[in-house]
Amino acid sequence: MEREFKELSRKAPRDLIRERTLPDGTKVRSWGPFVYGYSITMGPKGKPRVRQFGNIKPEIRMGRPRIDIKEKREPLADAMTTNGEVKVVVELPGVDKKDIKLHGTEKSLTISVDTPGRKYYKEIELPDKVNPKGAKSSYKNGVLEVTLQRMKEEKPKGEPINIE
Repeated sequence: MEREFKELSRKAPRDLIRERTLPDGTKVRSWGPFVYGYSITMGPKGKPRVRQFGNIKPEIRMGRPRIDIKEKREPLADAMTTNGEVKVVVELPGVDKKDIKLHGTEKSLTISVDTPGRKYYKEIELPDKVNPKGAKSSYKNGVLEVTLQRMKEEKPKGEPINIE
Protein backbone atom coordinates (compact mmCIF):
# COMPACT_ATOMS: atom_id res chain seq x y z
CA MET A 1 0.00 0.00 0.00
CA GLU A 2 2.87 2.34 0.82
CA ARG A 3 4.35 1.72 -2.65
CA GLU A 4 1.00 2.66 -4.26
CA PHE A 5 0.83 5.95 -2.29
CA LYS A 6 4.38 6.82 -3.36
CA GLU A 7 3.47 6.17 -6.99
CA LEU A 8 0.27 8.18 -6.61
CA SER A 9 2.20 11.17 -5.23
CA ARG A 10 4.73 10.88 -8.04
CA LYS A 11 2.00 10.85 -10.71
CA ALA A 12 -0.28 13.52 -9.21
CA PRO A 13 -0.25 16.83 -11.08
CA ARG A 14 1.72 19.48 -9.19
CA ASP A 15 -1.38 21.67 -8.77
CA LEU A 16 -3.03 18.87 -6.77
CA ILE A 17 -0.21 18.55 -4.21
CA ARG A 18 -0.14 21.08 -1.39
CA GLU A 19 2.32 21.48 1.43
CA ARG A 20 1.58 23.37 4.62
CA THR A 21 3.40 23.99 7.88
CA LEU A 22 1.69 23.16 11.17
CA PRO A 23 2.06 25.43 14.24
CA ASP A 24 4.73 23.08 15.64
CA GLY A 25 6.81 23.51 12.45
CA THR A 26 6.02 20.09 10.99
CA LYS A 27 5.44 20.06 7.24
CA VAL A 28 2.39 18.19 6.03
CA ARG A 29 1.75 17.23 2.44
CA SER A 30 -1.82 16.86 1.22
CA TRP A 31 -3.25 15.88 -2.12
CA GLY A 32 -6.43 16.71 -3.89
CA PRO A 33 -9.11 17.24 -4.54
CA PHE A 34 -9.57 13.81 -6.09
CA VAL A 35 -13.03 13.05 -7.42
CA TYR A 36 -14.42 9.88 -8.93
CA GLY A 37 -17.99 8.84 -9.52
CA TYR A 38 -20.38 7.47 -12.06
CA SER A 39 -23.97 7.99 -13.09
CA ILE A 40 -26.38 5.43 -14.49
CA THR A 41 -29.25 6.48 -16.74
CA MET A 42 -31.55 4.64 -19.08
CA GLY A 43 -30.36 5.01 -22.64
CA PRO A 44 -31.98 4.23 -25.96
CA LYS A 45 -34.12 1.08 -26.08
CA GLY A 46 -34.03 0.76 -22.28
CA LYS A 47 -30.33 -0.08 -22.08
CA PRO A 48 -28.56 1.38 -19.03
CA ARG A 49 -25.82 3.93 -19.75
CA VAL A 50 -22.95 4.20 -17.25
CA ARG A 51 -20.78 7.32 -17.36
CA GLN A 52 -17.77 8.17 -15.22
CA PHE A 53 -16.88 11.63 -13.96
CA GLY A 54 -14.12 13.19 -11.87
CA ASN A 55 -10.38 13.59 -12.29
CA ILE A 56 -9.41 9.99 -11.49
CA LYS A 57 -9.85 7.23 -14.05
CA PRO A 58 -9.25 3.65 -12.94
CA GLU A 59 -7.71 1.45 -15.60
CA ILE A 60 -5.83 -1.82 -15.96
CA ARG A 61 -2.40 -1.82 -17.60
CA MET A 62 -0.36 -4.97 -18.05
CA GLY A 63 -2.84 -6.88 -15.89
CA ARG A 64 -2.41 -4.51 -12.95
CA PRO A 65 -4.92 -1.89 -11.74
CA ARG A 66 -3.73 1.71 -12.12
CA ILE A 67 -5.14 5.15 -11.47
CA ASP A 68 -4.85 7.90 -14.08
CA ILE A 69 -5.04 11.35 -12.45
CA LYS A 70 -5.89 14.51 -14.37
CA GLU A 71 -5.59 18.07 -13.18
CA LYS A 72 -8.96 18.99 -14.71
CA ARG A 73 -12.06 17.32 -13.32
CA GLU A 74 -14.71 15.91 -15.59
CA PRO A 75 -18.00 17.17 -14.12
CA LEU A 76 -21.19 15.15 -13.85
CA ALA A 77 -23.28 15.97 -16.93
CA ASP A 78 -26.43 14.76 -18.61
CA ALA A 79 -27.93 15.54 -22.03
CA MET A 80 -31.58 14.84 -22.82
CA THR A 81 -33.98 15.50 -25.67
CA THR A 82 -37.33 17.15 -24.92
CA ASN A 83 -39.93 18.89 -27.14
CA GLY A 84 -37.67 19.91 -29.99
CA GLU A 85 -34.81 20.85 -27.67
CA VAL A 86 -31.67 19.28 -26.29
CA LYS A 87 -31.09 20.18 -22.65
CA VAL A 88 -27.67 19.72 -21.04
CA VAL A 89 -27.30 19.87 -17.25
CA VAL A 90 -23.79 20.04 -15.75
CA GLU A 91 -22.70 20.23 -12.10
CA LEU A 92 -19.93 22.84 -11.68
CA PRO A 93 -19.72 23.55 -7.94
CA GLY A 94 -17.49 26.33 -6.63
CA VAL A 95 -17.07 28.44 -9.78
CA ASP A 96 -18.34 31.84 -10.90
CA LYS A 97 -20.48 32.19 -14.00
CA LYS A 98 -17.84 34.43 -15.63
CA ASP A 99 -15.27 31.62 -15.47
CA ILE A 100 -17.35 29.11 -17.47
CA LYS A 101 -16.52 28.81 -21.16
CA LEU A 102 -18.96 27.08 -23.53
CA HIS A 103 -18.38 26.06 -27.12
CA GLY A 104 -21.03 24.35 -29.20
CA THR A 105 -21.20 22.61 -32.55
CA GLU A 106 -24.06 20.75 -34.23
CA LYS A 107 -23.03 17.53 -32.49
CA SER A 108 -21.21 18.49 -29.27
CA LEU A 109 -20.96 20.92 -26.38
CA THR A 110 -17.66 21.65 -24.63
CA ILE A 111 -17.57 23.09 -21.11
CA SER A 112 -14.37 24.31 -19.49
CA VAL A 113 -13.37 26.18 -16.35
CA ASP A 114 -9.75 27.04 -15.58
CA THR A 115 -9.27 28.99 -12.34
CA PRO A 116 -6.61 28.58 -9.66
CA GLY A 117 -9.14 26.88 -7.35
CA ARG A 118 -11.15 24.77 -9.81
CA LYS A 119 -10.47 23.17 -13.16
CA TYR A 120 -13.21 21.39 -15.12
CA TYR A 121 -13.37 20.07 -18.67
CA LYS A 122 -16.08 18.06 -20.40
CA GLU A 123 -16.95 17.45 -24.04
CA ILE A 124 -20.49 16.15 -24.40
CA GLU A 125 -21.71 14.34 -27.48
CA LEU A 126 -25.27 15.54 -28.04
CA PRO A 127 -28.09 13.05 -28.73
CA ASP A 128 -29.36 15.05 -31.76
CA LYS A 129 -28.05 17.70 -34.15
CA VAL A 130 -28.63 21.21 -32.77
CA ASN A 131 -28.29 24.85 -33.77
CA PRO A 132 -25.59 26.21 -31.43
CA LYS A 133 -26.29 29.84 -32.40
CA GLY A 134 -29.67 29.81 -30.65
CA ALA A 135 -28.39 28.30 -27.39
CA LYS A 136 -29.62 29.63 -24.05
CA SER A 137 -27.85 28.96 -20.78
CA SER A 138 -28.19 29.67 -17.07
CA TYR A 139 -26.01 28.99 -14.03
CA LYS A 140 -27.38 28.83 -10.52
CA ASN A 141 -26.20 27.12 -7.31
CA GLY A 142 -23.40 25.26 -9.10
CA VAL A 143 -25.64 23.86 -11.84
CA LEU A 144 -25.25 24.90 -15.48
CA GLU A 145 -28.20 24.37 -17.82
CA VAL A 146 -27.82 24.79 -21.59
CA THR A 147 -30.82 24.56 -23.91
CA LEU A 148 -30.23 24.10 -27.64
CA GLN A 149 -32.81 23.93 -30.42
CA ARG A 150 -32.83 20.65 -32.35
CA MET A 151 -32.26 20.96 -36.08
CA LYS A 152 -35.18 20.00 -38.24
CA GLU A 153 -34.56 16.90 -40.28
CA GLU A 154 -33.78 17.88 -43.82
CA LYS A 155 -35.33 15.84 -46.55
CA PRO A 156 -32.89 14.92 -49.28
CA LYS A 157 -33.13 17.32 -52.18
CA GLY A 158 -33.62 15.99 -55.64
CA GLU A 159 -36.09 15.30 -58.38
CA PRO A 160 -38.11 12.16 -59.03
CA ILE A 161 -36.91 10.18 -62.04
CA ASN A 162 -39.40 8.32 -64.17
CA ILE A 163 -38.58 4.87 -65.43
CA GLU A 164 -39.30 4.32 -69.13
